[in-house]
Amino acid sequence: MATNKKPHVKVAAFRRFLSVVLLTLLGVLLLIFLLGTNSTSNIVSQPLDEIDELSYNYSHLREKLGLPKQSKLSIQLEMRNQLPPRNIDLYPNLAKDHITIVLYVHNRPQYLRIVVESLSKVVGISETLLIVSHDGYFEEMNKIVEGIRFCQVKQIFAPYSPHVFHDSFPEVSPSDCKDKEDAAKQHCEGNPDQYGNHRSPKIVSLKHHWWWMMNTVWDGLKETRGHSGHILFIEEDHFIFPNAYRNLQILTELKPHKCPDCYAANLAPLDVNSRGEGWDRLIAEKMGNVGYSFNQTVWRKIHRKSREFCSFDDYNWDITMWATVYPSFGGSVYSLRGPRTSAVHFGKCGLHQGQGENKACIDNGVVKVDEQEIDKVANIKSEWEVHVHTHQSGYKAGFKGWGGWGDERDRQLCLNFARMYHAIDTASTFL
Repeated sequence: MATNKKPHVKVAAFRRFLSVVLLTLLGVLLLIFLLGTNSTSNIVSQPLDEIDELSYNYSHLREKLGLPKQSKLSIQLEMRNQLPPRNIDLYPNLAKDHITIVLYVHNRPQYLRIVVESLSKVVGISETLLIVSHDGYFEEMNKIVEGIRFCQVKQIFAPYSPHVFHDSFPEVSPSDCKDKEDAAKQHCEGNPDQYGNHRSPKIVSLKHHWWWMMNTVWDGLKETRGHSGHILFIEEDHFIFPNAYRNLQILTELKPHKCPDCYAANLAPLDVNSRGEGWDRLIAEKMGNVGYSFNQTVWRKIHRKSREFCSFDDYNWDITMWATVYPSFGGSVYSLRGPRTSAVHFGKCGLHQGQGENKACIDNGVVKVDEQEIDKVANIKSEWEVHVHTHQSGYKAGFKGWGGWGDERDRQLCLNFARMYHAIDTASTFL
């Protein structure tokens, strides 16, 4: 009997060993699967069957507003906009008085690397949420943002950007008129601008992206919808100084008392070539387009001027604001800032130039910013008085626009962006 027990013991031990190995392998495979499904490096990280109701709501909204039929990529990006911010495990709590930062980008990766590096050194950046708004989907731009570890970060992608469509509006469709073609003679589609030129998708996407982003941030995203405080907006070619966030917190706190008629707080002067006056005074001036912030009250005033914004024949969002929207408020639209800049515009190239490995838009492939010790700490004093710049040059009411925005389809899409979170009861729950 004793001689017959040993084989049974060995077999039992082998079976136990085999069970442990199989369980270990299954555990590893399950872990790999879970990591793969939770990865945000893919366009969509959740199964389509989990968002059937959402897809239906979007379909209902598109039908109601007459939005363009979406491409597969457009739908995927719209789904991805629902993902929660990353790095919550590293920064689980936002500061109570945090100012959300929105960085809107196009396709200039060498620029984006510079602004991200500058943001990583901003004092207080870990206290807030960074939202990166993409004009379309570009893998290199996406990878740069996914590498951010210094704060909570949420990515959103403009789903109606011309860059995610092919052979259909808002990209160029086969039936579109080109250049200065006559629609009646050429039997093509489109409305020319005031100078006789037909639309260029790469140009109109600038204004479309900015307007979609504003409506989405203020009225669509659950992270910012209904936010009463200021939100800071910067672009991919804005170098941000280490003291920017702390200075902005001071400015937004002082604004109601020092400049109650000011609509915004700016990190930089209106003149992008200026580094500030260097005075011991606060400055109130015309609202600039570098490092600007405002609150929900101001957004509501802007939103009520949607028709003016969407019908003005200029592809630039900022010129449209200066020439039509701000003047319609009925008085001067001032912004409060410090006497030294906390952000600088470093880009040489406009529009969507500067893509890929081409370094021509940056001197020797690098950016040289005169950053001094005083720019590393908050340098705005609460006891300073306010100096008002009353007479400033620049775009104003009466300017007729640079064109590029004459097509009725662009104007209607623009208006639809203003309506998309107000059109139906469920619209505000989409993102």
